[in-house]
Amino acid sequence: MSTRPVVFIHGLWIHSTAWEPWVDLYRDAGYEPLAPGWPGDGPTVDSTRSDPTTVAGYGLADIVTHYTKIIVDLARRPVVIGHSFGGLIAQQLLASGYASHAVAIDPGPPKGVTKVPLAQIRAALPVLWKKSNRDAAVSLTERQFRYGFANAVSKSEARELFQRWAIPGPGKPLFEATSAKKDPHSPAAVDTANSDRGPLLITGGGKDHQVPEIVTRQAYQLYAGSRAITDYHVFDDRGHSLVFDSGWRQVADYTLDWLAKH
Repeated sequence: MSTRPVVFIHGLWIHSTAWEPWVDLYRDAGYEPLAPGWPGDGPTVDSTRSDPTTVAGYGLADIVTHYTKIIVDLARRPVVIGHSFGGLIAQQLLASGYASHAVAIDPGPPKGVTKVPLAQIRAALPVLWKKSNRDAAVSLTERQFRYGFANAVSKSEARELFQRWAIPGPGKPLFEATSAKKDPHSPAAVDTANSDRGPLLITGGGKDHQVPEIVTRQAYQLYAGSRAITDYHVFDDRGHSLVFDSGWRQVADYTLDWLAKH
C-alpha cells in the first residue's frame, strides 16, 4: 500500500510555501506531503505580490473545487491539514469523503458560528470596510498583519513573517463567511452531523485575533451531533501565525501525535 498523502491548505493572506517546514517534517515521518496554493496564487511570494489581480474573485466553493481536483488524482485519500480558511476547507473535504482525516488549525468559521468577538471584526475590517473588496484582491499592511496574525510574537519576528510570507488574497471568502447566517446555500456550510467521516482535530489559539478561540470552540461544538471522532485542543499562548512562526514545531508535533493515535 502506498504512503498516506498529506495535503496542506494555507489560509487567506499567506503563501503556501509557509508550509515548507511542515512538508519536511511530515516527509521525515513517512507521509507524502504536498502544499499547493489557492487558485490564482503564483509559485512564489514575489510572483503573487507582483500581480494581485490573479487571486481576485475566488470564493470558498472555488477553493474547495481546486483542492478536490488535486485530491482525486492522488493514489489514496489524504490527510488534509488546513490553517485559517484552509481549516474550514479541510473540514468540508473531510465531510464530503475526500479526506481520511482532517486537522483544522484556528479555522475560519463555518456556518452556524454566531459569536463574533470585536477582535475578529477588527481583523476582518481591511476587507469588509468596502463592498467592492468582495471581488477584489486585498493586501494587508504590516500593522494589520501584526494585529491579525502576529500579535503573540515579537515585533521584529512579526515584521520578518510579514515580509517573508504575506501575499494579497481574495476578499470574497470573508464576505461569504460574514453572510453565512442569512444564506441558506452558504459556501461556508459544513455537514457537521456526518457520522461516517474520518477523525477531525480542531485547534484554537488563546491569543488569536483573526480567529479567536471562542470562535474555534463554537465550531467544535457544532459537531456535537456527530458520532465520528472530533477532538479539540487549545494552544493557550499562540496567535494566528502559529503554523509558520518560530513556534510552529509545537503545533506540528501535536498534529503528528494526534494522527498517530487515529
